[in-house]
Amino acid sequence: MTTTPGATSGGTLGGTSGGTPATTPAGTPPGTSPGPVGQSSASGGGGGSETVEGDIQAAVSVTTAYWSTHWSEFFTGAYGPPRVQGAYDGAAPDVPACGSEPLPDDNAVYCPAGDFIAWDMDLMRWGHQRGDAWVYLVIAHEWGHAVQNRLDAGLVDMARELQADCLAGAVLFGAARDKTLTFEDGDTEELADALTALADKTPWTNTSDHGDATQRVSAFNRGAETGVKGCLPTAGQ
Repeated sequence: MTTTPGATSGGTLGGTSGGTPATTPAGTPPGTSPGPVGQSSASGGGGGSETVEGDIQAAVSVTTAYWSTHWSEFFTGAYGPPRVQGAYDGAAPDVPACGSEPLPDDNAVYCPAGDFIAWDMDLMRWGHQRGDAWVYLVIAHEWGHAVQNRLDAGLVDMARELQADCLAGAVLFGAARDKTLTFEDGDTEELADALTALADKTPWTNTSDHGDATQRVSAFNRGAETGVKGCLPTAGQ
């Protein structure tokens, strides 16, 4: 994935539903519409040309630009982004805290108590080796939890983690339509791989609260195809 020159600067998956951190994660040729995640649209994959730090910064920029631009299309009230606390080392003795709880090792979180997003760099480096789309998914997902924290309770789905996956799909594919993000060959496959890995293959993910791989890919695709409104409980009613 690459950002389009001129995109605004702004910067993960884990997530929380209360005051303590919980877990979670995160193309096509320019000028084309990305296909659904899990549907082969290009061969290849692998990491991007940027460093993990550069891709993180780009993902933050894309995500905050999308919500700043489109918030008023979906919700009332003014939008303010969460604070981006950024990288931490979950194994360090001085790990930052969310409320009274230290941020979890090898994870990424949105902390409601401090209204901030943060990520363990070990998680980001590990995922980035699988493909640069990983960090975009993680950041867009965690931002989804920040959005949930700004909504009326009736707009927050009981399946909070799957709703955050849906919002991540809406943001990344919406950014592609805005031309602030370009999907490259293999990016949709990388996104499907990340959603699957974060559902099935990592010790910090519990399928009982995040959903299994099929549910996560389906939720992400719903957001990609229908946008933010398709992620809300009242959609279609």
